[in-house]
Amino acid sequence: MTGSANILVIKLGALGDFVQAMGPFAAIRAHHPSAHITLLTTRPFAELADASPWFDEVWLDDKPPLWRLDKVLALARRLRGGRFQRVYDLQTSDRSSWYFRLMGKEVEWSGIAKGCSHPHANPRRDVMHTIERQREQLAMAGIAKVPPPDLAWAEAAPGRFDIAGRFVLLVPGGAPHRPAKRWPVERFARSACWLAERGFTPVLLGTAKERAEIDSIRAACPRALDLSGKTGLPDIIALARRAEAALGNDTGPMHLIAAGGCPSVVLFSHDSDPSLCAPRGNVTVLRRPSLAELGEAEVAAALDGMLTV
Repeated sequence: MTGSANILVIKLGALGDFVQAMGPFAAIRAHHPSAHITLLTTRPFAELADASPWFDEVWLDDKPPLWRLDKVLALARRLRGGRFQRVYDLQTSDRSSWYFRLMGKEVEWSGIAKGCSHPHANPRRDVMHTIERQREQLAMAGIAKVPPPDLAWAEAAPGRFDIAGRFVLLVPGGAPHRPAKRWPVERFARSACWLAERGFTPVLLGTAKERAEIDSIRAACPRALDLSGKTGLPDIIALARRAEAALGNDTGPMHLIAAGGCPSVVLFSHDSDPSLCAPRGNVTVLRRPSLAELGEAEVAAALDGMLTV
């Protein structure tokens, strides 16, 4: 199926996974150049998806609980009303596979839903890196070429932040329910001081939920610039294109930063496996069973290889 058709792509999140699906998004569009392609996603990614060159429409999924029959029925009506000939389920979760049952078995479906027409039939799919897993899934659906994630198409947001001189992005936060994925904040603070001493402005990215960590770093390094809670996804792309380098935990913004072409040092603990999910590109991965075991000297050495004074 390569001609005019209605195609649905499902990718609900999270940010890192959404970024790593950008290669498949591009491949699907290239394979179906005349198709009307709709993305089903969640609200945090709508702005980026709308700006991309891949989709004709972006639908929001509020992910209603199954007991909300009114919302489930409304979702089913919308999915069936789209008259999609093929669905590429890049979420491949229990939830997205359930949407296959909502739509009916007559639709061509690439994913892992039981009984679908184009299953990703590899029992070892869960031990593959996300990028290789999705590339193989699409190959089994007839799409042979999948490029790496690339944000070259993105029009970066105008420079809202007047940052004088050279700067390095720091991303000290992460998922609140997975604290083991965070390098100790005092080491981020000392790394910020090290950068400032070398003439780079440390620029802190994060959300309001990371206020305590950001304030702690700012207290230790007053030269750090606090942009937490002030950046949307287009802003992060713009900053990534200007930054000398980035340092952060295994969290969504680091995927966006790396895809934007910024040299990046990404920190991993036992809580996630870089062989399955690390960002690709000009990326150095540092991993310890516990991030408390990772010292500033090793991080500084990795950054030093990316910086020119």
